[in-house]
Amino acid sequence: MSNAQLITAAIVGVGVIIALITWLKLHPFLALAIGAIGVGIGAGLGPANSVKSFTTGFGSTMGSVGLLIGFGAMFGKLLADSGGADRVVDTLVNRSSDAALPWTMGLVGAVIGLPMFFEIGVVLLIPVIILVARRSGLPLMKIAIPTLAGLSAMHGLVPPHPGPLIAIDALKANLGLTLGLGVLIAIPTVVIAGPLFGKLAAKWVDVPVPDLFQTAEDETDADGKVIVQQRPSFAVTMVAIALPVVLMLGKALGDVVAEDSKWWLKTGLDFFGTPVIALGLAVLVGLVLLGRGGGMDRAALSKTLESSLPPIAGILLIVGAGGGFKQVLIDTGIANVIADAIKDSSLPVLLLAWIVAVLIRVATGSATVATVTASGILAPVAVDLSTTHVSLMVLAIGSGSLFLSHVNDAGFWLVKEYLGVTVVQNLKTWTAMECIISVCGLAGVLALSVVV
Repeated sequence: MSNAQLITAAIVGVGVIIALITWLKLHPFLALAIGAIGVGIGAGLGPANSVKSFTTGFGSTMGSVGLLIGFGAMFGKLLADSGGADRVVDTLVNRSSDAALPWTMGLVGAVIGLPMFFEIGVVLLIPVIILVARRSGLPLMKIAIPTLAGLSAMHGLVPPHPGPLIAIDALKANLGLTLGLGVLIAIPTVVIAGPLFGKLAAKWVDVPVPDLFQTAEDETDADGKVIVQQRPSFAVTMVAIALPVVLMLGKALGDVVAEDSKWWLKTGLDFFGTPVIALGLAVLVGLVLLGRGGGMDRAALSKTLESSLPPIAGILLIVGAGGGFKQVLIDTGIANVIADAIKDSSLPVLLLAWIVAVLIRVATGSATVATVTASGILAPVAVDLSTTHVSLMVLAIGSGSLFLSHVNDAGFWLVKEYLGVTVVQNLKTWTAMECIISVCGLAGVLALSVVV
């Protein structure tokens, strides 16, 4: 198919999906399925291959993100029902003023997000976000946006996340230097996209706190008194929350220090640090630590796990369909069209790296695809750059890979459904936040390129 037809099909497909959801009020799962197959047919894949591409992407997303959401929902419900979430929330709320709380949540998101895949960070922190917003009385977006900004900025800018590591390998960048520069850029980026933008987002989108993760401390008895239950200690709760973080960080460090080693410790880190294993272990350990600390018996634990999954059924289908749509766009070859169109541009190399990643990210909905493709295109250029500027190119690509998350991104639907907002509201908050992170990241890269 012609390049113009591929791009037109993608743009029309995105528009149709938004119209089906916002105008016809169609369920996002059905709208995404219709839009994805329509784009595939319009782009020349053919009906059978379009369906195959969609189901492949759906299955791949369910096999990765879907499992994480399932384990995360179990862990989140266990955290809430045991009183562990209450303990963490009370500590955060009691030790932070209303003005300082969004900054605290931004720091929490960044620390949790340092070694962790974005989707895992979301499912682990959503109970805390919701309970902090409910307990503090602050607008939901003042709490959610800073936390998500911390997670997302770490995901795009700081190794050992997969995106930066892919670019580091492709461009032969220095890992330590890239890590240091990434953290340097991420700090002001999180401040601007998190607490500062969160104030504006809360005015744009004033929505109630979702009716999720209700805990005993949110309930009152017949006399209106708050019900107080036995709760695990703050230290025990943090051990349970930190377990998957530590396991994945250990795997990432092992990959850096002894990538090809056959040592038994490295083998163990590779297994237990795999995201789905790490989060599954967190659930099993949480049954013991949080269950015992919260005074829960086997029947209560069983009820908690059973009741955790029905509320996320819709989320799973929507996220899976988002992954299916992304795969259709990838299979049409639109990323290659964009790459071929601008690879011979005369733009400054760092700006060019960002633009390439942005265009591929917007077209395919995948930060990883944007990073891989942009790194491949820019690899020959990186050979002639200084060590510092190669690291800055990695960060420029990482920043671009976060730009304009919208309906072809599974993360867009994950955040939308958890926060209980509409598509338009999610575009005004989550999508705007991602754009701010991307632009601030680019600004940091360009500023550092002048002085280093």
